[in-house]
Amino acid sequence: LPAGLSQWFPALEVLDVSGTGLTEMGTELLSLPCLHTLLAKNNRLGGPGSLPKGLGQAPVARSLRVLNLSGNRFSEVPPALLQLRGLRSLSLGGNRLQGIPPDIQELHSLEFLYLGGNFITAIPPELAKLPSLRYLVLCDNKIQSIPPQLAQLHSLRSLSLHNNLLTYLPQEILNLVHLDELSLRGNPLVVRFVRDLTYNPPSLQELAGRTVKTRNIPYTPSDLPESLVRYLSLASNCPNPKCGGVYFDSCVRQIKFVDFCGKYRLPLMHYLCSPECSSPFSSASQSSTSQSESDSEDEASVAAHRMQKVLLG
Repeated sequence: LPAGLSQWFPALEVLDVSGTGLTEMGTELLSLPCLHTLLAKNNRLGGPGSLPKGLGQAPVARSLRVLNLSGNRFSEVPPALLQLRGLRSLSLGGNRLQGIPPDIQELHSLEFLYLGGNFITAIPPELAKLPSLRYLVLCDNKIQSIPPQLAQLHSLRSLSLHNNLLTYLPQEILNLVHLDELSLRGNPLVVRFVRDLTYNPPSLQELAGRTVKTRNIPYTPSDLPESLVRYLSLASNCPNPKCGGVYFDSCVRQIKFVDFCGKYRLPLMHYLCSPECSSPFSSASQSSTSQSESDSEDEASVAAHRMQKVLLG
């Protein structure tokens, strides 16, 4: 960025430096207190020093609302971006991202997140802790599964997952009551389904966590390490109303087939806390395809209409 930028344009609100071959953005960026939109697409950013030191504490960190760094060379989400707590739109499409950091949950004001065209293989459950997120684009990655916690994104209206490696969807996705658009084309689930699933016994940590949750054992952040407090917050309730159990990483998984829009049949993942737990809708021993499909269609008859647009073609 040119020297003296903040002196020449102290009230600058929008800055577009896209396609200029930038390899780094200088310290002039830090002292633009009115800047709310920064577009730096299609450059060569991504190496050490691409972003100025102290970005998260600078005046611009408080004013910035839109940041577009798509088409660059970032292999990870820069930690400094996670300190821009006022961001409403963040675009990092077409980079070299390998994953999404759990600390993405710190961007509480985020409404639009574009991470398409990267090498992301997994979605952290912490992504579900973005209360304002309305548009989530994760297309053209290598994602194999969707965490059920994503159903906590109650404001979500559009979810783009096309061109990934998905073979199923979590049943909890039906709880996204405001979701208008779900894009799934180019995933294995469109042409084939997973039927043979295994159950891994819970770890000692999971057994302890289940006991704490099911028996309502009180604890405070001062009683446990931060990592265990975060782990306990990720407990999922068993969908069987007669069970009352919880699970973390270990659960029984069953495929349920659900019709969307009266046309497309999609496999949704149905979770139970243990092999001994019976499905609230059908016996766990009923594994025939026809029975599973019939039960699933009944389960989703109320929720399926919420998906107004399912893109598969």
